[in-house]
Amino acid sequence: MTKRVLDILLAAFGLVLLAPPLAIIAVLVRIRDGSPVLYKATRVGLHGRLFQLLKFRTMVPSERPPMGSSVTVWADPRVTPLGRTLRKHKLDELPQLLNVLRGDISFVGPRPEDPEYVALYTAEQRRVLSVRPGITGAAALQYTDEEELLKGDDWEETYREKIMPAKLALELDYLTRRSLVTDLGMIMMTVLKLVDRARSRR
Repeated sequence: MTKRVLDILLAAFGLVLLAPPLAIIAVLVRIRDGSPVLYKATRVGLHGRLFQLLKFRTMVPSERPPMGSSVTVWADPRVTPLGRTLRKHKLDELPQLLNVLRGDISFVGPRPEDPEYVALYTAEQRRVLSVRPGITGAAALQYTDEEELLKGDDWEETYREKIMPAKLALELDYLTRRSLVTDLGMIMMTVLKLVDRARSRR
């Protein structure tokens, strides 16, 4: 209950504080890339419930991901120039504050996955569905540049056989030490990582 209250307060504060940049990004996406401004990705949430994860659209509309997958690969040709900039600074994920308010996700938790890949989870891996997914978390901090690892024709196998199991192992470890203190620590680490990322790419 404490975590949920904190999520609501932080999300509401964030939406008020970030209202100007959110509006500017929305206008830029509309002018540069047309409609829709938001992309709704179907993801698996708490106890296996499906929900629509909100992001600013960074890809060409109506384009299906390679091989029908939701994974974005390195130098993905579907990503627009503006979308590439938004992704680089993680600005495309700001609308997920609305998902936090709605209770779909938390600030900290396992990153929500596409149903296609959740279907491949083992019984042990499905334990990550026992908590709300998050905007950030153990795997999100470790794999901030995941797209750069998905190069070549075998990217699908790389994701399924190497990256996804490694991410899930990190999330399962998080479940064993999950607390309000660890969550606040991960939020701080995320903020510091984003600041450092912005400075290094100037």
